[in-house]
Amino acid sequence: MTDQLDRQRALVAQACRVAAARGLVDGILGHLSLRVDDEHLLIRCRSDTDTGLAFTRPSDIRLVTFDGTAGAEGELDGYRVPNELPIHIETMLSDRTFRAVAHLHPAAIVAADLAGIAIRPIYGAYDISGAWLARRGVPVYERAVLIRNSRLGKEMVAAMGGGPVVICRGHGITSAAATVAQTVLQAISLDELARMSLRVRAAGGVPRDIDERDWDDLPDLGPAFAVEAAWRHEVARLGEVGLSASPPQAGGGTPPQAGGAPTLWGRTPTSTPSGPASSPDANRVDRQSPWPP
Repeated sequence: MTDQLDRQRALVAQACRVAAARGLVDGILGHLSLRVDDEHLLIRCRSDTDTGLAFTRPSDIRLVTFDGTAGAEGELDGYRVPNELPIHIETMLSDRTFRAVAHLHPAAIVAADLAGIAIRPIYGAYDISGAWLARRGVPVYERAVLIRNSRLGKEMVAAMGGGPVVICRGHGITSAAATVAQTVLQAISLDELARMSLRVRAAGGVPRDIDERDWDDLPDLGPAFAVEAAWRHEVARLGEVGLSASPPQAGGGTPPQAGGAPTLWGRTPTSTPSGPASSPDANRVDRQSPWPP
């Protein structure tokens, strides 16, 4: 169990650094989590020497219970759980297939929402996964509050409407999925949609949904491409922005892997020319999308 937890800590820490490298968080704000079992989760915690998400170490990922207490002796020594732990707890409790949660602060998404620009599928093959994520629209939780109790957490989850992402107005986003890699990849896709929408508006245009007939020719390209290759790229580019892909890991855990996962956010995966998905790892949970095509 210790080796598995070490690998999972390393994976969550790596995902935090990827999110920072992509500009989805800034400074010390934002946090990611991974459900371990029915009573415990691993979550990015803070200490008095915290240097921010860009420099997250596996030791910053702590095991806690669903009521916010230490999940094992010493787990919270020198660490504090995030004030917004209820975001993670209520999201996981709402759907058992949501094993991972990312709460991030992407400036482009916040700006687009505040400008009244809905995040819609304005492009297709440019980012197929992103297009499917936005096909039915991206819900908005309209309160710009610190989500620090279960009541507010439940409000946010209700706004999600069973989908994998929600914009928190004047705040950020929450992304939920089967793996931590997928939560961040969803956030990257959502952020790019927001950035492109802002560019279109800045150029004097009006963002418009793609033609309905185009959806039939926007296929699932398979997990080897849409998740595994995409995540390898995100990890590799950490070095390009001066961040470590694999900092020293407590307990000598092996380098984390993205793992198999549904590949089109908001769409039930289908068979593809890319072949069958790779064997699932310890972090994988297959899930049927709440937003089928």
